[in-house]
Amino acid sequence: MNKIRHFLIKSHDIRIIFTAVIYFSSAYLGLILAFQDPFTSPVWPPVGVGFALMMLLGPRVWPGITIGSLLAYMLVFWLKHVEISLATIQASIIIAVGNTSELLVGYFLSKLFIKNEDPFRKTNETFMFLLIALVMCLIGSSFGTYSLYLNEMVTREEFLQTWFYWWIPNVASVLLFTPFILAWQRRFRIRTSKAKILEFIFFLLCLSIFIAILHNQQLGPTIEKSLPFLVIPFLLWLSFRFNLQTSMAGILIAALSAIFFTINGIGPFVLETNENSILILQIFIGVISISSIVLSSTVFERWVAQETIKSFNETLESKIEERTKELNAEIIFRKNAEDKIKIANEQLQKTNIELDNFVYKVSHDLRAPIASVLGLVNLAKKENKLDVLREYFNMIGKSAEQQDVFIKDILDLSRNSRLVVNKDKIQWEELLSDTFDNLKYSVKDKRIEKIINIHGRSSFYSDQRRIKVIFNNLISNSIRYANGKDPKVEIDINVNKTAADIMISDNGIGIEKPHQKKVFEMFYRATDSNVGSGLGLYIVKESVERLNGHIELTSEKGQGTVFNISLPNLKNQN
Repeated sequence: MNKIRHFLIKSHDIRIIFTAVIYFSSAYLGLILAFQDPFTSPVWPPVGVGFALMMLLGPRVWPGITIGSLLAYMLVFWLKHVEISLATIQASIIIAVGNTSELLVGYFLSKLFIKNEDPFRKTNETFMFLLIALVMCLIGSSFGTYSLYLNEMVTREEFLQTWFYWWIPNVASVLLFTPFILAWQRRFRIRTSKAKILEFIFFLLCLSIFIAILHNQQLGPTIEKSLPFLVIPFLLWLSFRFNLQTSMAGILIAALSAIFFTINGIGPFVLETNENSILILQIFIGVISISSIVLSSTVFERWVAQETIKSFNETLESKIEERTKELNAEIIFRKNAEDKIKIANEQLQKTNIELDNFVYKVSHDLRAPIASVLGLVNLAKKENKLDVLREYFNMIGKSAEQQDVFIKDILDLSRNSRLVVNKDKIQWEELLSDTFDNLKYSVKDKRIEKIINIHGRSSFYSDQRRIKVIFNNLISNSIRYANGKDPKVEIDINVNKTAADIMISDNGIGIEKPHQKKVFEMFYRATDSNVGSGLGLYIVKESVERLNGHIELTSEKGQGTVFNISLPNLKNQN
C-alpha cells in the first residue's frame, strides 16, 4: 500500500486517473452486489473507497472522484433502461458533484477533528470517524435524491424513502471499505507463535463443527437463522487478538458473503421484500463494522499504552541503574575522600606531635653541645697545663661530633619527607662500598669484619639516595654499638624481579626487648652509651615506608641485632 502511494504521489495526473478507475471499478462492484434494481444495493462501495483514496492521496484527486462518479451513474441509468437525455446527464452531473462534495467535506472534517493520519489508533478518534461518516453521507444522499426529484425520476412521496435508501448504503460503505483500505497503511508483519497456531486450529475446529451443524436436518434451520449472532463473537475475537487488517478482512468477507447469499435467496437475511432484506443486511454490516473497529482501536490503544509503559519502565530502570551506579561511585568517592581525610588527619596529628617533639629536641640537642663547648672553652682559657688542655679539646671535639651527627640526621629527615621517590638502577656493590668508605673515619681504631653476600642479578630500581641513608644509619649503628674484640657486620641481599630482601646483622651490644618496639620512634634512644640523636632508626623506618617496603628487627642483649628489610622493585610501577 505504501509503495503504491509513493508511486502515485509522483504525478498528479496519474493520481486522478487512478482514482477515477478505482472509483468506477468499485461502482461496478456495487452494481454486482445490488438486487434487481441497481438503486437497491446494500452498500455503495465507491463512497468508502473514494473516501479512503482521498485520505491517502489528498483532496487534489477530487477530479478523479467526479469523473468516476459521472461515469458510474451514467452506467446505472443505462442498466435501469433510462434513455440518455439532457435530464439524465444533468442528474449524473449533480450526483457526481454531491459525491465529490461529501468526500471533500469528510476529508476536511477528519483533518479538523482527527489529529492522526490513521483514525483508528485511538478510541475517541474512532468514534469521531463514525460521526463524520454519518454527517458526510448526508450530502451525497441529499444531492442524489434531489437530482432525481428535479428530473422527475422520483416523486414527492418517494423522496424521503429514496433519500434514506441512498444514505444508508453510503454509510455502510464508509464503515466497511474505508477502514479496510486505511488499515493497510500500517506496517504489517505476520508473526507466528504456538499460541497463534493453537488459536487457528481452534478456529478451524469451531468452523468445522459449525458447518456440520448447518447440514443437520433438525438443528440446521435454527442455526441458519442464528448466523448473525454466531458470527459476531468470531469477528470480535479477530479484532481482539489480531490487527486491524485481519479484523477488517474478516468483516469484509462476512459482509460480502452475507450479501451474496441473500441475493441468491439463501440465509437468515432473506425476508418478504428486498427492502427489508437490504435493511437488515445494512444493520448487520453496520453493527459488525462499528463493533470491530471500536474494539480494534481500543485494543491498539491499550497495546500502545502498554508499550509506552514498558518503554517508560525500561527507561526508568535504566535511569535508576545509571543513577545507582553514579550514587555508588559517589559513595565510593566520598568514602575514599573520607579515608584520605582520616589518613591525612592522622598524619597531621602525628606530624604535630613529631613537630612538638622535634622543636623541643632540636632546641635541646643543638644548644647542649654549644653550651658544653662554650663552658670548656672558658675552662681552657684559665688552664695552663698541656694535659688538661688536651682533655678539654677532646671533650670539645666530642661535643662538635655530637652536633654534627644531629645536624646530619635532621638533614636526612628533611630530605626524606619532602623529596620525591626516584627510580634509580641500584648497583649494590658500589653502594655498599661508598657507604663503608664514608664510615671508615668513625671506626677509628676498631677492626670491623665485613661479610657481604649479594644473590640474584635481576635489574633492581629504587631511590638510591634513600637506600644509601638506610644503609648508612644501620651500618653506622652496627659500628658504633659494636661489642667485643671481633666486631662483625654481615649484609645479605637477595634480588629478584619484584623485590629485594635485605638482611643486616651484627654481633654488637643488642637491644633489650622493652626498647625494641620503641626504637623506630622519633628521638627515642635505647641507650645513652654513645653519641646519637635518636633519629637514625626513625629515618630508616620512614625511608623504607616511602619506598613501599617494610622493616623488622630481632635482637638479644649482648648477642647483636638483625634488621630484615623488603623493598619492592619500582621498575614497572607507575
